Amino acid sequence: MVQIRKAGRIEGRTLALRDARVSDAAFIHALRTDATRARYLSPVPAEVQAQTDWLRRYEQDDTQAYFIIINAGRDGQAVGTVRLYGARGAAFSWGSWLLQPGLPARHAVESALMVYHYAAWLGFTEAYFEVLQENASVWRFHENFGACRVGDERGHFQYQLSATAMRAGMARYGRYLPHGIRVF
Repeated sequence: MVQIRKAGRIEGRTLALRDARVSDAAFIHALRTDATRARYLSPVPAEVQAQTDWLRRYEQDDTQAYFIIINAGRDGQAVGTVRLYGARGAAFSWGSWLLQPGLPARHAVESALMVYHYAAWLGFTEAYFEVLQENASVWRFHENFGACRVGDERGHFQYQLSATAMRAGMARYGRYLPHGIRVF
């Protein structure tokens, strides 16, 4: 059975993913309470302490990997978050994919590719996830990548990405991550 493992840092072309730390609580909270982003998220407590507490629990959790997306090689500025979780055989789920407003679209594509490359590096071949129905730009991205909508409940679309579709999507968008990833 394939397992999700945390990595200290994953480098891509222009972005890097680094393991989230308690010191990231204020950044994550600000991103999750941003008026534009929050409309697609489950409610977030008003206090940063709740995020701090969650990150402390995450430090001990070996079932998921939560990353801060940062600019690589430049200023190292945090620009978003993404999380892998829910290992089921050869499939994994991912979400908590939030980017600061105003970033170039290539940041979304590269960060998604980094997720798939890291999952493949771990040994996963398939993915499943859900997207709020109102979040049309995200579910359209997933469908363009090759994900198949397999369900619809509680205001969310459920998706599966087969091994064939995952490989094809990684190849189709490969120009955004031409040299793959480096895991540290």
